[in-house]
Parts: sequence; C-alpha cells; structure tokens
Amino acid sequence: MTIRFYDLAGADPARRFSPYCWRLRYALAAKGLAFEAVPWRFTEKDVIAPFGSDKVPVLVDGDRVVADSWAIAEYLEDAYPDRPSLFGADPGRALARFVNAFADAVVVPGIARLVVADIDAVIDERDRAYFRASREKRFGMTLEAAQADRDTRVEAFRQALHPLRMVLRAQPFLAGGAPLYADAIVMGCFQWARCVSPFRLLEADDPVEAWRQRMLDLHGGMARQVPAFD
Repeated sequence: MTIRFYDLAGADPARRFSPYCWRLRYALAAKGLAFEAVPWRFTEKDVIAPFGSDKVPVLVDGDRVVADSWAIAEYLEDAYPDRPSLFGADPGRALARFVNAFADAVVVPGIARLVVADIDAVIDERDRAYFRASREKRFGMTLEAAQADRDTRVEAFRQALHPLRMVLRAQPFLAGGAPLYADAIVMGCFQWARCVSPFRLLEADDPVEAWRQRMLDLHGGMARQVPAFD
C-alpha cells in the first residue's frame, strides 16, 4: 500500500511549500518509499482533524497515522529498518535532533521575516484571510511590516547560518560525504523559501548555496520539479 501524506499546497496544487513537508519528501525519497502527497490548504483543517492534527504533514501508512515531521522521520526509520537509514549510526539520530532544533529556532524564523508577505501571492484565495490574520497575530504587525527592510536584514540571517557554512566548507553535506535527514531538515527551509519568494537568501559564492544546489539535484532533481522562483 502506498504511503499517503497531506502536503501544503498553494493556489497551484503543484506548488508545495511547507518546510516540514519537504523534510518528509526528502525522507521518503531517501528511504526509497513510494508515496502520494495529497494537496492540502490552510483552511482545510476539517480534512486532517480526524487524524488528530490541525497542521501538516500528516502521514498515513496503512492503519498507522503519524503527525509532526520529526515524529514521522523517526517512524519511517523504525518501521523500515531494511531501507537506507535517515540518521546513520545511533548517535546520528541525536545529532539530527539538534539540527532539527537549530532549523526550527534559527532558520525557519529567519526566513519567515524575509518572505512572509510574498506567501500571500501564491496561496489559494480561500486561504488568504486566514493566513494574513494568523501570521499578523503571530508577528504583531502586518505582513508587509514584518518583511520590511529585508534587503538589510538578510545580512543578519546569513550570519546566523555561519555554523552551517563552517561545516560545508569542509564537506559536501551536513552529514558528511553523503546526505542524511539532517540535510533534509535544513533544505526543507530553503525549499520553502524557493517555492514562495523570488528574494535571494544566499550569495552565489556561499558554501551553503553550493550545498543547496546539490540538495536540489538529489533524487532525480525532485525538488526542482515543482513551481518555484529559481
């Protein structure tokens, strides 16, 4: 039975832009598991409510339902031990948990303040009022104010990525010579930005940008095959 998961989509159902759903896409591809990514939108909470969640991703694998990208990655690792590992040796899972926390605490909020107003242009018309109200409440300001001065503020975001840069100067992937789930975690953030905004987050000569291009090439260029801005 093909694994199914609910995946955030824009007005164009082919535009899939959740950073957390992209983590799952990379994980499933790395495991070599067939999957169906069901388009879901912000205001369709009733669709996933029966699964005990109000946000995506939600994975359905036979009679198993798992929500939250980290919990899903752990489920896939444990349910399919005969497939390539997402974490490598045992300590790899703990290190990936750290990367997960770093991405959620630093990379996601850093990107959000640089692209959030652009998201409004790519989401479904039915989602716009909800998206604006919920995000403006979260930021305590309008979307436009949250994104203001991004040409200046992007430098602070780039500096916050310096730990990644130091690693990627020494090796092609965060996990070493080949990518693991730690790479998928961070790449999900950049793929989100790529799918919703034309704003350039990285300089062309940044080692993080070179890594991003390598990640775009993985799994037959899977991440390049969706509507995006670069």
